Amino acid sequence: MIHSTAVVDPGAQIAADVSVGPFAVIGADVEIGAGTTIGPHVVIDPFVRIGPQCQIFQFASVGGLPQAVRFKGEKSFVSIGRGTVVREFVTINRGTEHGGGITEVGEENLLMAYCHIAHDCHTGRNVILANNTTLAGHITIGDFATIGGLTAVHQFTRIGEYAFVGGTSGVAKDIPPYVLAWGNRAHLYGLNSVGLKRHGFSQRTLSALKKTYRIVFRIGLTLNEAIERVKAEVERIPEVATFIEFLETSRRGLTR
Repeated sequence: MIHSTAVVDPGAQIAADVSVGPFAVIGADVEIGAGTTIGPHVVIDPFVRIGPQCQIFQFASVGGLPQAVRFKGEKSFVSIGRGTVVREFVTINRGTEHGGGITEVGEENLLMAYCHIAHDCHTGRNVILANNTTLAGHITIGDFATIGGLTAVHQFTRIGEYAFVGGTSGVAKDIPPYVLAWGNRAHLYGLNSVGLKRHGFSQRTLSALKKTYRIVFRIGLTLNEAIERVKAEVERIPEVATFIEFLETSRRGLTR
């Protein structure tokens, strides 16, 4: 199922049912899982691991050298999880030694056209990056987060699980899980209530998260005061614990 015009290095490990389109280029030390489709003119550079049932559309570039001044040619990797869709002209760069050595795209992600994922980024499961989303280096995005089109995210920033970032945003600080953010620079606008309901969160969970959000962001407390008050007043369900842990481990500061 490899087109006659494709160039595939003999050292690549490709499952028997993988489809490789015309003029695709696949380098050495590449692994591609069963059922994956590689479109025309796709370039997959060395040290890339692509899971099963993925779709890589035409003109995507996976595993290119990182755009990092500290990169000195060291061996580093890209990993793409099962069922992920990489649309046209997406670019995903390898990791760097000082950033952990790997760029990881999770399972069942949807990376729409022209997205860029820089070195040492990590995305969770079921993440959606809309068209032209740009991730600088060392960014972490939690499970089921959605980022709108034409959004730029600053290096070392974290975006929590189930967060929704509106299009044309500039994200310079951490965005907690379960919230709605938008703007340049991004600001918070409450919980991602619609998204949470669509994912089946209970009313009990929504109520606890709303109370947590109000204490942290709406009544003028310092962050430490707010965290202690949440611990004292809000039911410690897993989602509230996740929210508080994210706040306590923020290094870039929080979007407010």
